[in-house]
Amino acid sequence: MSSTVINIPSEVGKTSPNQMKKPQFPLLSIVSSFVARQSKHDVRKVIHSIKVGIALVLVSLLYLLDPLYEQVGENAMWAIMTVVVIFEFSAGATLGKGLNRGIGTVLGGGLGCLAAILADEIGGIGNAVVVGISVFVFGAAATYCRLIPSIKRRYDYGFLIFVLTFNLVVVSGLRADKIITIARERLATIGMGFAICIFISLLVFPMWSSDELHSSTASKFEKLACCIEGCLEEYFRPGDEKDNWDDFSGCKSVLYSKSTEETLANCARWEPWHGKFGISYPWGKYLQIGDALRELATTIISLKECLQSPRQPSSTKRQSIKEPCETVGLFLAWTLGELGESIMNMEKCLPKALISSKLQSMKVELSLVNSPSKLGASENGEGLAMASYVFLLMEIVEKVEVLAKEVEELGELAGF
Repeated sequence: MSSTVINIPSEVGKTSPNQMKKPQFPLLSIVSSFVARQSKHDVRKVIHSIKVGIALVLVSLLYLLDPLYEQVGENAMWAIMTVVVIFEFSAGATLGKGLNRGIGTVLGGGLGCLAAILADEIGGIGNAVVVGISVFVFGAAATYCRLIPSIKRRYDYGFLIFVLTFNLVVVSGLRADKIITIARERLATIGMGFAICIFISLLVFPMWSSDELHSSTASKFEKLACCIEGCLEEYFRPGDEKDNWDDFSGCKSVLYSKSTEETLANCARWEPWHGKFGISYPWGKYLQIGDALRELATTIISLKECLQSPRQPSSTKRQSIKEPCETVGLFLAWTLGELGESIMNMEKCLPKALISSKLQSMKVELSLVNSPSKLGASENGEGLAMASYVFLLMEIVEKVEVLAKEVEELGELAGF
């Protein structure tokens, strides 16, 4: 069967798809790589634990040292509580939670003081009425705001602290004569705990959510590229050499990554300028790329049914479409690798127009392969089975084209 040869541009430092073969790692190499990744993650856990311990020791000095205790008194517990509550694994998460806590405390305490003073001025039965109405109005309004998705993602903790602080202040105002003094002292100790957390989190071996989101997004491209190559190798493997390849773990990890990506993106938005990541870095584009990657992963997993279907066409029948399908698959894997490398190195890859033209040529090639004259027909549905496989490849081509566009837009927004 004749097929169109698709030439793929090669550049210095770039790898052509014909050079991309699924690596056969020895068992020792796989174990070593796994241990290295686990060791790196374990080291980060140990560093984070040590940082939390240091922060707790520093904030405990407010209790342990008499000169400091004389200044803050029992309010020192608020500083310790702040460290325990807001110190998170990444700097962005710590900073975001700390700012939410600080803003929520200031607003809740300020409005609580005003409501308490107003209630005290009215006096009598009006005192309890004003407190009850204010608690209801502000509590209900804050709770409603917490149910709005756009607010909940970034400011949920702040609204929670606002409700808690407002109720503590306004209710205690019924019995406490020095409500403003108490609020000021507690705010000062909370600020001390926040300052200690931010100092240690940002300056002592900082762990950035932005770095983790950036590297994890880039690695997903390589995972999907390996899955595409694995599907092609298994589909066109002779029947007597079948090894029942079913390694879709890379696709599944991409499918289940949405919540993690959203959390990392929210934390990354709180982080200060560091490395190549500016304050207004387009983290929302990473979420869009993640959605496109998940759509691609679902299509690749659909190929699993073609591999495991009992109505698989014979090996001889499948060989008739092997050459064009492998050419397309290798280019898809190569393109995904280039896109992932472009994100990882923050460098522009091949122009989208060039990649798009090649992908369009591939869709034309696959449409020719998918014609009845090429696939033929058979009573047991072999032609239909192969048509399904080719159709899924065409869907993958279209989704890779969308990914190429998204990555190019990211490069323009981020200044690759």
